[in-house]
Amino acid sequence: MKQFFHKIMSLAMAFVLLFSTMSFSINMHYCGGNLVETAFFHKTKGCGMEMEKPENSDCSINKKNCCDEKQLIHDGQDEVQKSVDKISFEQKVFITSFVYSYYNLFIEENRRVFSFEEYKPPLVIRQIYKIDETYLI
Repeated sequence: MKQFFHKIMSLAMAFVLLFSTMSFSINMHYCGGNLVETAFFHKTKGCGMEMEKPENSDCSINKKNCCDEKQLIHDGQDEVQKSVDKISFEQKVFITSFVYSYYNLFIEENRRVFSFEEYKPPLVIRQIYKIDETYLI
């Protein structure tokens, strides 16, 4: 059970590390105030109702576009591991004592310990039930 829990926790920590260092963007296309399309890592295609610009500058239409584009950008961390040189002596002592004291909690011991394996059985000199003459009938 401890090994299963340990594997799950290590996998979860790997995903946390991966997602904290990864940069990504979310693009959203709104048409008329309603969310029409969402895209990860690339631009949205749109709904096809975007206004086209006129070819010549003489003709201009002053109409508001009903479509809107929004982009959310998540920048990941550049440096994951901080320098070990900046750790003080007290922090190093705490880390080593923590690891030393809790290391054996995650090791599962499969061997059963029996105390009678190391001792020889006693020699039977007299049969006590015959001496006391107690018999169960």
